[in-house]
Order: sequence, then C-alpha cells, then structure tokens
Amino acid sequence: MALRLTSAILLAASLALQTGMGQAADAEAPAGAVRAFTGDDLFRLVGATDPMISPDGSRIAYVRMTADVMSDKEVPSIWLVDVASGQQTPLVAGKGAHRSPTWSPDGKRLAYVSSDGEGAAQLYMLWLDSGRSVKVTGLPDSPTSLAWSPDGKVIAYTMRVPGEPLKLGKPPEKPEGAKWAAGLEVIDRVTYRADGGGYAQSGYDHVFVVSADGGAPRQMTFGNWDDAGPLSWTPDGRRILFSANRRPDWEREMMNTEVYAVDVADGAVTSLTNRNGPDGGAAVSPDGRHIAYLGYDDVNRSYENTELYVMNADGSGARSLTAGLDQSIDAVHWAGNSQLYVAYDDHGKKRVARVGLDGSVRTVADGLTAGTHYDRPYTGGTFSVSRNGKIAYTAGDTDAPADLWVDGKRLTDLNGNWLSAKAMAPVRKLPVTAPDGRAIDAWLVTPPGLRPGERAPLILEIHGGPNTAYGPVFSTDAQLYAAHGYAVLYTNPRGSTSYGEEFANLIDRAYPGTDYDDLMASVDAAIADGVADPNNLFVTGGSGGGVLTAWIVGKTDRFKGAATQKPVINWISEALTMDMTTFTSRYWFDKKPWEDPMSYWNRSPLSLVGNVKTPTLVVVGSEDYRTPVSEAEQYYAALQIRGVPTALVKVPGASHGGFTARPSQSAAKAAAILAWFDKYRQTERSDRRN
Repeated sequence: MALRLTSAILLAASLALQTGMGQAADAEAPAGAVRAFTGDDLFRLVGATDPMISPDGSRIAYVRMTADVMSDKEVPSIWLVDVASGQQTPLVAGKGAHRSPTWSPDGKRLAYVSSDGEGAAQLYMLWLDSGRSVKVTGLPDSPTSLAWSPDGKVIAYTMRVPGEPLKLGKPPEKPEGAKWAAGLEVIDRVTYRADGGGYAQSGYDHVFVVSADGGAPRQMTFGNWDDAGPLSWTPDGRRILFSANRRPDWEREMMNTEVYAVDVADGAVTSLTNRNGPDGGAAVSPDGRHIAYLGYDDVNRSYENTELYVMNADGSGARSLTAGLDQSIDAVHWAGNSQLYVAYDDHGKKRVARVGLDGSVRTVADGLTAGTHYDRPYTGGTFSVSRNGKIAYTAGDTDAPADLWVDGKRLTDLNGNWLSAKAMAPVRKLPVTAPDGRAIDAWLVTPPGLRPGERAPLILEIHGGPNTAYGPVFSTDAQLYAAHGYAVLYTNPRGSTSYGEEFANLIDRAYPGTDYDDLMASVDAAIADGVADPNNLFVTGGSGGGVLTAWIVGKTDRFKGAATQKPVINWISEALTMDMTTFTSRYWFDKKPWEDPMSYWNRSPLSLVGNVKTPTLVVVGSEDYRTPVSEAEQYYAALQIRGVPTALVKVPGASHGGFTARPSQSAAKAAAILAWFDKYRQTERSDRRN
C-alpha cells in the first residue's frame, strides 16, 4: 500500500512539474506562452549574493547565482559592477564554482576562491587592470575567511589541517591484490557529524598566511580545536584576530567561543575575551584603537540577542553598544572613518544601520534579501561598506530574488526581463491578533487572477527554527503553490526572531506550545479576510515548521491535508541523534533525556499521533543530520500503524540545510506536496465572503 501510494504521488508530482503546476493563471495566456510561475522556472532564476564594494566605493564585486539545468546545481560566478554607470562585467565564470571575492587594500586586485569542479577549491588572484588571474595555492582542502594584510602583501585564511583518526586494534595483513571491505570507522568526537558536511574528517581548522604573490603558506595556529573566521588584521599588520573555543572541555561547551589574536611574527596566541558565551566576528577599527565583535552571555535559554560589543585593542573596556536595540546583530563592518555598520532583522525585515560608539543607531538601508536558497521566505541578505561609507547590499521584494544595490540605488535587474511576462502571485500583509492580544505578523499570498469575493484553498506554511523569521521576500514554494490555485499564509508566531528577545523566548522550554494559538489565529484571520476557504485548509512547514505541522494535526482536524517536512517527532531520539550533540538537552530542556523523559515526551508530536486523522505526507532529505531521517520515519511508521493516510517522500542526497539546493528537487518537492493536497481538496469553490 505504501509503495503504491508513494508512486502515485510522485507520478502526479512529475506531471504537475511538466505542466507547470499552473491553473487559472494560464487561461488567458497567448498560445505558446506559460504565464504561470512553474517548476521549470527555478532553472531561470538568478540571484545576487556576497556584494563586496571596493575600498574607494567605485566598484562592486559580487557573486551571481545561476542554475545550470544540465548539472542541476546553483553555479556561482563573480561579476563586477561600476557604481557610477551600472555597467556589468563578468570576472570569473565558467566550469566550477567561483566565490568569496575580496578586495586588496589598494583596490587593484581581487582575491577569490575557485574550483573547476574537480578537487579542492583554491585561492586565486585577479589583477583588475589586465584581467589576468593566477592560482596562488595548491592546498589539500579549501581555504575560507580570506583577509588581506593592510600592506597588501599577505592573505590570511583558515583551512582544515588533516589529522590521524583514532585506531583500535590492528587488522590482519591484506594480501597483495586482495579486495577487502573498507576498514573500521572509529568515532571519538562529541560532535561527530555535521549537516551538509557529513561525518567529521580527522583534523582541525587553523589560520594560515600566504604571500599574495604565491608561494608556500605558513600555518599560524595549532592545537586540537578549530580556529574560525572571519579574520581581521590589526592596522600595523602584526596580529590577526580570529575566534575559537580553546577550553579543555570545548567539545561539550559548543557555544563558548572567544576572540583571540595571533602574533604574525612568533605565532603567540592571546585571548581577548573571556566569558561564558559565544564571542566572535571580530573586526579591528581602521585606526587600530578598537575591536568590534559579536556575542552574548549564555544562560542556557533557547534564544539570546547577539549584541555588538567594542573593546580596546588589548581586550580591556568591553561594552555593548546595542543592548538597548533589542534585536540580534548578525554582521559588523568598519568604514574608513571608524564608523560601525551592522545588519539585523527587525519585524521580518533585514536592515543595515550605522552604530555610534555612544550606542546611537541610525538605519541606512532596508529590505535586504537573499540571492540564493529562496524556496521559503526567510529574512536574509548581506552587505559591505567602503572606506567612505558607501553601502553595497542585496535586496529585493516578493516578486524576484535579490538584486545588487548601493546606497538606495538599484544596480541590477537580474530577472526583470523574463519575470515581467509571468503572472506572479501578489503578497500582502495580513493583520493578526493572537488570543492574548499580541500582534502577529502574517503575509497572505493569493493566486494570480483571484477575483474579488472568490475564496481559495489555503496552505498554512510555517517557518523553521523555531527562532527564525519570515518576511515579505521572494519564495519559490509560495509562488508555485499560488500558481496552482492555493492561497498561502505564512506568519511569524511567538518564538520568531526580529521582535525582541522577550517575544522569541515566549516558547523557551515551551515549544511547541502557545505558538499553536498564534497559527490558528492567523488562519482565522485569513478566513475572515475573505480569501481562505474554511472547507479547504492545508498545512505544511519544514524543520521547526515540520514540528508544528505534526503538532497541529495532533491537536485539530480542521485541515484537510498536511505535509510535515524534515520534522522532529520525538525529542528524546532527536537530542541523541542530531548533529549538534549537546545542543537540545542544554538549550531546550532543563534536564537530560534520561533524567526527565516525560518533559521530552510531552512536547513531542509523537505523543499526539493517537489523535491524528488528517492525511499527512512526511518529507525529509535522505542525508539530514539536523533532524535526522529517523525522525520522519518514526512518524511515517506511526501513521501507518494507525491507518492514517500517509506517504514518505525522501529527497535523495539532500541535507537539512540543503533540502532544496538542487532546483529539480525543489520543484519536485513542491509538486509532491501539491499532489498530496489535491487528493484531499474539495473542488467546489465558494464565491461568498461569509
């Protein structure tokens, strides 16, 4: 039964993908044109990421993300834009992946990381005046966190240094020419695998320097721990700042990093911070007097705002500049005049602000969005700042992925030519009030061409995290669902970020919980608005949204169908199988699973499976190590045992974070969910608003 049902769903999904999954929006399209947004269109999308403005602010190098239909991958290439004219020039493109453009201090060269698709990516150098480039390194692993020395002679980076794995016993000698099974894998690390990275290889990440003209690199840091970027040089070129957890118990204290400085001459390492909590992202001011960094005091809550701190160059006098902002800072840069610029989310929108050393905050850019991984409408976007304070950033709206902007001026229109011919679904804010009177941000996506007074089946789409946020940004899932005739509702219930620390921690040690009430109030608001058909309600979400989807169908039968994506079903098994081994039992619960199993069980959707009647699809990546495959399989098995209509869809090769990294799989996943919902959708439409 299960195999037949799964095959039927995938066949329907395949047909929907081939036909574009569109309905009403195609009705008036001219012959040969497909006006609806379709699964095929995922291969046409282009996004701008990693904007790096030149020191003088005249040019911007950025990474352009395009999808290759033959390899079914996003392919990054590096482009250059002249700020004054808007003229674009491809700098590094072609086979492989090209990313991490980093300007030399004089603005004449560009360091970047490039791969031809075979072997580890390497560090390259490009001379802007001649257009010539040269490979600087031939490393066993890929360099990351590139940082130029102030005189432009040296580049620092981080890289994994291979080590020897633990060996237990000695196997017999293998005869020459024999083909034996692979040797034993002996694991002794606390965190032994990483989502998207697989099982940990032996060795540790450390800081290196290499001449910008090429030559052998020099390792700067050592030890049995990982040293991480971003890296920042002091103006005199004598020290490089990095972050690490170098405590004896570092494997079990995963969040307890400090800011360190390594002396370039003798390799001596000095700790500049010392507290219980994650300190990192350090950046030295241009005058060398201050160090800005990000961090917070860790008190084992599920969420804390990351604050911007400054300290003196020797680590003394540390103080927070954003304690009064009540938002979480995710990036910091200095301008040449020693002005600080930061990025943070605020009520579902990414902003860039200038922060004074007196703690004053002034917004200088708004509406940042991401130029990659846009299946769901998460907040995102990146920025950089020139010496004279020009801001380059990625931004967009609900109709397209991010473009490149500088100081409020749009420099690219990467999708305008072809998306202008598409019938894109409109997105608008929907006022929602929770049962306790709190305002909840929500957005309603309506099918293109939906007539006034006409209702549509509704998909409640729930974000993950749970401490993350959605916003008014482009989403391929939302557009594909709407093109198929569904309205889509997405919200930021309590627990979401960008609304202050108190709001995010309303679900601390209580998730799932009253966030359920916020979601139900949002659905009620969509019905009262006149768009949502109360007899055709559906629900889906991924990760934390998958948790809440499974929780919802255990609490109510109001939804005709559900699709829980990469969920946590049993908090005990998740806490002991997820990639971040010590995280769940430390930050989401007060005790270990064996000390208080009922607290884990009472918040597990599996505890409610006996109530479920809603036909529920279960979707997961086959290489998900964050909410492991076993979580989805437990729920699927429980639903089958109970006789609830279900099917299990696995995305081959997909991790948790890379769930929809392959365009074909992203489209197919959306099509499978639509096919499942179509099975249980009532076909009669209601033209009444009451």
